[in-house]
Amino acid sequence: MGGVLRAEPVWVETFTGLRMDRFAKLVKVVRERGRNGPGGGRPWCLPLADRVLLVAVYYRTNLTMRQLAPLFGMSPATVCRVIQRLRPLLALEPASRPVVGADRLWIVDGTLIPVRDRTVGASSRNYRFSANVQVIIDADTRLVVASARPAPGNKADAHVWRESDLPATASGTTVIADGAYLGTVLIVPHRRRAGRPLLRGQEEDNAEHRRVRARVEHTFARMKTWKILRDCRQKGDGLHHAMLGIPRLHNLALTG
Repeated sequence: MGGVLRAEPVWVETFTGLRMDRFAKLVKVVRERGRNGPGGGRPWCLPLADRVLLVAVYYRTNLTMRQLAPLFGMSPATVCRVIQRLRPLLALEPASRPVVGADRLWIVDGTLIPVRDRTVGASSRNYRFSANVQVIIDADTRLVVASARPAPGNKADAHVWRESDLPATASGTTVIADGAYLGTVLIVPHRRRAGRPLLRGQEEDNAEHRRVRARVEHTFARMKTWKILRDCRQKGDGLHHAMLGIPRLHNLALTG
């Protein structure tokens, strides 16, 4: 059975949102991580570029394995194996350490991702079974710097932050967040208290804080064009790998 989709410009740009040169960089990263084949044994029925395209299309469209199979000319079981083998290799690289004395500003926020796996998510305030995923972006470049492991969606953002590895990643960098991170070392808006209105300077600070922090909301909106983040059917570490791979795709789409 022959497939329809191949790693050609018309399919890559239509189904992944990446230009062909940026998709080639993604394939190069996967190849350099040493997974051009199964490591001995029966070879894959598709070249590496087509397999990377398969994973990117899966993240972008959220089609089922049964739907992807005829598009790439393979069985649903093989589609599943390709995704499971390659998804860790698309992961975002660890953030570089801040340069001492550099003026650098990061923004952190969490979003709820609907999931099917009951061991990953929990009933959440969006009235769905969801996982809380926190992401740090660079305020200047709007690139994703780091993504935390998903936590149950009923956990508070501040609690998830403390339990994640993000505080270590952000050490030495100025990080701002919304009021849900009150009680952490992050920069949050001034809090209005009963009978004590905010001063004019505090109101101005909050307005500037909202203006800058909106960039992380825009980043979430762009990342969710990869539709697996609207209803993740993956089990176990599937969402975790998606939240490491999609930021890489997002960063490539922005900068190449």
